Amino acid sequence: MANAERDYYAVLGVPRTATQDEIKKAYRRLARQYHPDLNTGSRKAEMEKKFKEINAAHEVLSDPDIRKKYDRHGHRWQEAEAYEKARAQAGAGRGAGPGATSREGFDFGDVFESIFGQRSQGGQAGRTFTVQGEDLETDVRLTLHEVLTGVTRRITISEPVPCTTCGGSGRQRGGRPCAACMGAGSQTETRTIEVRIPAGVQDGTRVRVGGKGQPGIHGGKPGDLYLRVHVASDGIFRRQGSDIHVALPLWPWEAALGAEVLAPTLTDPVRVKVPAGSKAEGKLRLKGKGLPTASGGHGDLFVTLQIVMPPTISDEDRKLYEQLGRHPHPDPREELLRAARRG
Repeated sequence: MANAERDYYAVLGVPRTATQDEIKKAYRRLARQYHPDLNTGSRKAEMEKKFKEINAAHEVLSDPDIRKKYDRHGHRWQEAEAYEKARAQAGAGRGAGPGATSREGFDFGDVFESIFGQRSQGGQAGRTFTVQGEDLETDVRLTLHEVLTGVTRRITISEPVPCTTCGGSGRQRGGRPCAACMGAGSQTETRTIEVRIPAGVQDGTRVRVGGKGQPGIHGGKPGDLYLRVHVASDGIFRRQGSDIHVALPLWPWEAALGAEVLAPTLTDPVRVKVPAGSKAEGKLRLKGKGLPTASGGHGDLFVTLQIVMPPTISDEDRKLYEQLGRHPHPDPREELLRAARRG
């Protein structure tokens, strides 16, 4: 007789190529939707049947090893496994294969057909209706200064909960839609929690807060809360991993003669020594002035030198520049012109 059980992938509404995470999410969504305790009357019996089917599918597909066996043998994977073990034990007889026999003369091919002609009854008894709560996700935006120190944020979460008026059925006496939830069976509830986001977190990171997702049903464990971190662009600093970069303007004479100037950091400014003869786009490294690293240290701050001109030039400044221009200097464009001629 043909096996009337539905394909487990179809039960959960996922493709056969679904990841374990996709299977888990599909199960939690369906389990909450079809939980029998959220329905009453004749619908409760129907939902209980559906709920058992969903649990059976999840029990198999959530285990990677069992899933492989199911993909190979379908709903009879347990019988197939038993047959394979029996056939292996009979290998000392006349070899393996559907027609192999044991020393006592049993035909394991017949045993296989006999087993596969029966419907498995195992694995259905004793199931409880506990359902783990769904995971929740929300976005959190941080500044680089908050990434440096870590930050505690108050997060407001909106989540659906069973309607207390109709018990989640969506109906009132007489079959009318519940006036409190408009027949949806659930209402939106908000709650606020405080979460700590660690220092040094990267842009795009998902921070897991265990047990702060949706509550489980009938003793099921609550889901987790995931915070998707977005680090805002900074007008002064540019991040590169745990290092940060900043541009530092210099007057021409500071670059030429050397100087000690203040440079910005994510905390307080620090004094840095600019070597005499520094060139534009030259870099200075301030060790340990970057962001926290996973190993417990800090990245570095890289200062890029930018030579700028005064917005206005006084008569005295002009005379000094003219005097400087009369002294012989190498042509700074010489190498550029030579390279251009070479094509």
